[in-house]
Amino acid sequence: MPNKIRVLIVDDSASVRQTLTAILEEDPSIEVMGTAADPFSAARRIQEQVPDVITLDVEMPRMDGITFLRKLMQQCPVPVVMCSSLTESGSETLLQAMEAGAVDVILKPRVGVADHLAEHHLQIRDVVKAAARAKIGGRPGKAVRAPEGPAKKLTADAVLPPPSGKPMSRTTEMVVCMGASTGGTEALREVLEALPANSPGIVIVQHMPEHFTRAFAQRLNGLCEVDVKEAEDGDPVLRGHVLIAPGGKHTMLERQGARYHVSVRDGPLVSRHRPSVDVLFRSAARAAGSNAVGIIMTGMGDDGARGLLEMRQAGARTFAQDEASSIVFGMPKEAIARDAAEKVIPLSHIARDLLAAAAR
Repeated sequence: MPNKIRVLIVDDSASVRQTLTAILEEDPSIEVMGTAADPFSAARRIQEQVPDVITLDVEMPRMDGITFLRKLMQQCPVPVVMCSSLTESGSETLLQAMEAGAVDVILKPRVGVADHLAEHHLQIRDVVKAAARAKIGGRPGKAVRAPEGPAKKLTADAVLPPPSGKPMSRTTEMVVCMGASTGGTEALREVLEALPANSPGIVIVQHMPEHFTRAFAQRLNGLCEVDVKEAEDGDPVLRGHVLIAPGGKHTMLERQGARYHVSVRDGPLVSRHRPSVDVLFRSAARAAGSNAVGIIMTGMGDDGARGLLEMRQAGARTFAQDEASSIVFGMPKEAIARDAAEKVIPLSHIARDLLAAAAR
């Protein structure tokens, strides 16, 4: 058993500190080494012992979480998970946190915080484990136990049936499906910024909460030559356009004749996620077959590994991000182990290779 993941909880709410401590310490691989009510108290704790992961609130007295995060990344880079009440207006703040170096987000509502956090205990522990494995500022990720309870996870069968197995004839239009999790926000930005305006249509699942995906899409739209938006039910998949699956909903690729569109719908958690990469990839195998390109990128867990294999078996071109360029080499590693990826490539080559595959 590897050493326990040492977590420092920084939040001005005593109830949040108490609830997070109870949730995290239910996992035998996690140890809460301490709590702090503000960044100044946190800094003193870090001087005594550097944690493996910090959970950090955004709005705190004496210094806000974003300012503390930026100082921390300059002086003592540590994987940080932001823990905040997320609203439509607050999502831009959390995007700034990701740009400043945070690896993930835990959401808490403005009311009923303790009940909400307790209800999402598995996800919270998984996020902390993923953060512990993240490579930050040249620091290698910590070896930790895989997320608990894999047998309890639902597969894409809970949302749509498997592909028929019949090969689909190639059309003139190709569609690209991408999946990412921890570390994916900045990785996707790098890929999409490198794409020209006439790129093939792209659909992306990035594990994110609702509201956050809309702000993420708007931010990318202002940086890229391609048009980027949060997907809505019925949106066509068009050349030069990128659709980001909305948080809290599954997004699937569907086909009418030679045209593609997305279906956005409710459903159970698949591989403990909604949206799920497995759901998107399976839908691409069913709807597009050899007319698709599948790419799995940085992230913890195995979401997307089965779906990428189904895409490859349906004739799609499939790629996985390599370990060296992944913040967390979990999802790509699982896909590679299943022989789902025909090629393993660094982040810097993804844009080039997806364009070449789509052109072929």
